[in-house]
Amino acid sequence: MDAGPPRTVGIAAPQIGAMVRAAIVHSERNPKYPGGNGFLTLINPVIVGSVGKQFFREGCLSIPEYTANIRRAQSVTVEYFDIDGERRLITADGFESVVIQHELDHLDGILFLDRVTDIKTDLFRRQQR
Repeated sequence: MDAGPPRTVGIAAPQIGAMVRAAIVHSERNPKYPGGNGFLTLINPVIVGSVGKQFFREGCLSIPEYTANIRRAQSVTVEYFDIDGERRLITADGFESVVIQHELDHLDGILFLDRVTDIKTDLFRRQQR
């Protein structure tokens, strides 16, 4: 994540060529969204529960030219193994929930563009800085 743009909050193993079910997430790297579960190493993660719906503007290191409004669960409960092989269960809400769902999608070969409902109203070219 440190090699990516500022405020990079997650990356999945397939994005860097490792074909394993692992991702790292640290939503607090974006100062607009404090709180959450801190730095997470998610190995073989599974969403075991979800509640509510939210729309969120997402971007991705794999497709840096675009952002899109994506519908996701408001809250997710995730079971996974940590870096020490310990089984963990966490609940994530809001922005952290979005980040986790986005990274877990990568583990299943899904990109955020695959979740765009309406390309005309929900897909945006990222502004160059």
